[in-house]
Order: sequence, then C-alpha cells, then structure tokens
Amino acid sequence: MLNLLLLLLLCLSSFLSSLPQVQSATLPSDIYVLKALKASIKPNSISPWSCLGSWNFSIDPCSLPRRTSFICGVSCSPDSTRVTSLVLDPVRYSGTLTPLISQLTQLTQLDLSENSFYGPIPSSLSSLAKLETLSLRSNFFTGTIPSSLTKLASLVSLDFSNNALTGLLPVTLSSLSGLTTMDLSFNKLTGSLPKLPPNLVNLALKANSLSGSLSPSSFQGLTQLEVVELGANRFTGAVQAWFFLIPSLQQFDLSNNSFTSIEIQKLGNTKNSNLVAVDLGFNRIEGYLPVNLATFPQMASLTLRYNRFRGPIPWEYYKKVSNQSLRRLFLDGNFLNGKPPAGFFSTGSGSSVAGSFGYNCLESCPASSQLCLPSQKPTSVCRKVYGGRTSP
Repeated sequence: MLNLLLLLLLCLSSFLSSLPQVQSATLPSDIYVLKALKASIKPNSISPWSCLGSWNFSIDPCSLPRRTSFICGVSCSPDSTRVTSLVLDPVRYSGTLTPLISQLTQLTQLDLSENSFYGPIPSSLSSLAKLETLSLRSNFFTGTIPSSLTKLASLVSLDFSNNALTGLLPVTLSSLSGLTTMDLSFNKLTGSLPKLPPNLVNLALKANSLSGSLSPSSFQGLTQLEVVELGANRFTGAVQAWFFLIPSLQQFDLSNNSFTSIEIQKLGNTKNSNLVAVDLGFNRIEGYLPVNLATFPQMASLTLRYNRFRGPIPWEYYKKVSNQSLRRLFLDGNFLNGKPPAGFFSTGSGSSVAGSFGYNCLESCPASSQLCLPSQKPTSVCRKVYGGRTSP
C-alpha cells in the first residue's frame, strides 16, 4: 500500500512539473517599471479593451499562458524573467513617458507610435544598450532630441516623426554606427545637417526647419544610402554633382526648399547609378534644364516643377521618354520657352509619360494634351522674362 501511495505521488509530481509555470518569474524591477508606465498614463485614456487595460499586476507579466492579463504590449525573454519588447497599441494613450523605462535593460524594441504621449523624451533611454528599434512616431513629444541617445550602439531603426521636437540635430549623430533607418520628419528641428550615421539606408527629415547648404561632409562614407527625404525645409545653395553620385542612391526628395542651382555640368560617369526618382520641385533654381539628368540609366521620375528654369525642353528628355525609361516628367511652373519636342504629344511612346509642361512660356503646346495643363503663362509675363520676346 505504501509503495502504491509513493507511486501515485511520483506521478502527481511529474504531472505538475509538466504544467505551464505561472509562478512569478519576471524580475521585480521590470514589473515595477511596467507599473510606473501604466501609472504615468491618464486613466481615462486607457480603454478596458486596450493592451494597457489588460495589464493586471496580480498576474506575473511574463507568465504563460496569458489568457486575460498582459494579452499584448509586452514580450519577454525565453526564460520569462525579463521584458524584451514593449509595443503599445495605437489607441491614443495620453501621458508622459516615465524615465524609469531605462531600467528595462534587456529591451530590444520600444514602440509607442500613434498615441498621445507628451513632454520631453527622457535622456535616460540611452541606458537601453540592447535597444534595436525605437519608435515614438505620431505623438506630442516636445523639447530637443537628447544627445545621449547617440550612445545607443545597437540601434537599427529610429523614428521620432510627427511630433513637436525642436532644436538642433545632435552633433554626435554619426556615432549611431548600426542605424539603417532614421525618420525625424514633421517636427520643428532647426540648424544644419551634421555628419550622418555611416550605415544609413533610409533618411527622412522632411517638413522641419533645417537650413544651410548640403555639405559632402554630412554624407561622407554613406555607401549604402538609398533614399533621402529632405523636402519642406529651408536648405539653400547648390545641389552639386557629388550628391547625385552617392553610390547606392535610388531616390531623393529635395522639394520645397530654397535651392538656387543644380551644378552638374561635369557630372562624370553615371552608367552605374541606380538613381530612379528625383524631386527638386518648388525651389528657386535658375538656369537651363540640366541635360545630364537624362544620362542616368534608371531614371524613371523627374520633377523640376515650380522653379525658375528657362530655355527649351532638351531633346534628350524626349529620348528618355521614347525608350520607355522616363515615366514621370513634371516641368510645370517654370519659364520654359520654345516648342517642346512633338513626340511628347504623339500617339507613340511619348504619350505614355505622366506629368505636366503647363504654366510655362512654351509655344505650340497642344491644349488637347494633358501635358499642357495648366495653360501657359500670360505673354506679357514671358516677354518681361525674355526681354520682349518669348522664343529663342
């Protein structure tokens, strides 16, 4: 009988050990931080059905299975002892970001996007040595970008877009050697571009108040850079040949700035370029349309609209369209004159291009063609620009 009882106890012990472990395993300091985060958010912005609404601290955050508590927002290490990811749902939680987040030292991902957090970004985030993804996109954060964040050596993706951040970009930005994607668009940042992180692939700084000229020193060594978005800032001066020849560059947007010239007369060899799309619209660029832009073999979209270009549309642009390479060509809002190549308006290859030649000083631009909309500038305006005549 005793042996049977011992056998039953052994079986029961084995069965219990096979059950999911629900006892508290999460490091107490991690639980403390999660409690502080929830406490820093206004209760009326926490819906019962939201991630934070499910956080019930009578249950261990990293325990499994999770059926009614901590159903989302938190991911933990394989041994269920540390919080490794904090991704809140975009339901407009309102509150400040507690500096205690820095105590989640195993965190690799912090994403609070599309909520209503406000106040400064805590400089203590620099203690998150393993952080790879940091996104505070579409909130109401104010103040400057803490320079201490450039100590995040493991950071791969940084997104602070759509906030109200002010001040200069950190001068030590280039120390983020692992960073491949950075989006700081739609803020109120000022000053010039510092030296950028060397392994950037995607750079977005559009819709700020950045100023100064584009300097080669800012982009030095960026051999992997594919996309540059600097539109809607206050950059001035020339867009020079070196910028077009950034080794891996595929597309760039420098529209809505105050650039005054494109200096690519001696552009050099472009046959190995991957440049596909260029947007330099809504600047103050003067001179003739750069013929060299037609030498980029992959060029599919070219926007030079609403500048101060004059002279004829180069025949090389039409050749680029006729060989089915250039698919978008926006030249409207300049002072271009003469007769555009007739092939643009034929039923052949030229008809496949999307864009506009409107609001220039062109002659013989067919009113029936979509390319000629809107209508050309008044003759009086064109004669004033060209000293009493509208054609060469």
